[in-house]
Amino acid sequence: MFATTAYAMLLPAPRRQTRAVRIGHVTVGSGAPVMVQSMTNTDTADVVGTIEQVVALANAGSEVVRITVNSPEAAAAVAAIRDGLDQRHCNVPLVGDFHFNGHKLLRDYPDCAKALAKYRINPGNVGRGNKHDTQFAQMIEIACREGKPVRIGVNWGSLDQDLMGRLMDENSRLALPKSAQQVMRDALVASALESAALAEDVGLPGDQIILSCKVSDVQDLIAVYGDLAARCDYPLHLGLTEAGMGSKGIVASTAAMGILLQQGIGDTIRVSLTPEPGGDRTKEVIVAQEMLQTMGLRTFTPLVTACPGCGRTTSTFFQELAAKTQSYLRAQMPLWRASYPGVENMSVAVMGCVVNGPGESKLANIGISLPGTGELPVAPVYEDGKKTVTLKGDHIAEEFQALLDAYVERTYGQGSPGAALIVGDGASGQTDQRHPPSSAEPKVIPITIA
Repeated sequence: MFATTAYAMLLPAPRRQTRAVRIGHVTVGSGAPVMVQSMTNTDTADVVGTIEQVVALANAGSEVVRITVNSPEAAAAVAAIRDGLDQRHCNVPLVGDFHFNGHKLLRDYPDCAKALAKYRINPGNVGRGNKHDTQFAQMIEIACREGKPVRIGVNWGSLDQDLMGRLMDENSRLALPKSAQQVMRDALVASALESAALAEDVGLPGDQIILSCKVSDVQDLIAVYGDLAARCDYPLHLGLTEAGMGSKGIVASTAAMGILLQQGIGDTIRVSLTPEPGGDRTKEVIVAQEMLQTMGLRTFTPLVTACPGCGRTTSTFFQELAAKTQSYLRAQMPLWRASYPGVENMSVAVMGCVVNGPGESKLANIGISLPGTGELPVAPVYEDGKKTVTLKGDHIAEEFQALLDAYVERTYGQGSPGAALIVGDGASGQTDQRHPPSSAEPKVIPITIA
């Protein structure tokens, strides 16, 4: 009984039930797959540059892309950006990110208001005092008129100071006052919920509201979203704001959002990585996808299993092949996704020696066990648990790529047994690919050394 209970505790909790919000053709919440989104870092007034980055993010897998709308020039460019994307056959919904002057920009540039699929409003940056509710309401009224959903995005770096002051005063009168950190957490949640209530009072339907409360500390994020999830049924946008650069940003985002997703909390995510100078903006999309896929919540692209290497693998060849294979699979997915349904579930192994190589390769749909130091210079390939080929020579990488292509065509092509055995519920975004065992006899392919 204890073992059964302990095992159940390790499984992801059922997704929190929420309202369903439509952002263009994308549904968020109410059992829809956890959606991946990103944001451009171009000057939105640069129409060509912004279109190029939006297309790159969409091709990488960002299902919604947010753009900054901070100036008249940026607002004037939005409709042209939408038109340019449509001409490129890129139908990714655009979200406008507004701060301080959003009420003026949406009013003065109606084409911008129409071209965007959703507005992001930060209630801490819409005005102080009696201007706050008026300017917030002006933006909500435009959203109502245009039929656009709104994300009320609270951020602890720009928290509503009037609200924070009110809660601090209330806290000071308590017999046992809360810590300043707890008051800050309470203020984030209160800002989101009070703003959502005001939006509904103005006339925005409840199924056009998404909430977020972003902080840059892992424990604060977990606590705030746990509280927010318990107090409303709006879909929630998860993200660690200013997550940072490189491994720090990836680890912090995964630690925080992984716990919340395991608890069934979160309907859309963004990994807010600070890119290296000149770095690829799409990296944050890949990290978000891999987070969801390794947790078993969605599948996007075949993932490569590879060993970390040890004294048995003094050559770097297996590492290079693993990296090349993963990059190749990801690059192929825009084409494969349409032609080979279910291929995103394929598992691939690139192993470096005889210790675990054959076993891991057998467990994958297709895998290769490369020779370690001092081992025979041969590389058996396994498909669906059976050894089918042994590669030799200087062109193992090219030969393995060709075998991958052939496996995909044979297993996932139209009319193939693998394509017919895709099982999924359509709402969770999860699918299960059951592969028929290979009947091919093992054979050796000698490769001529160039």
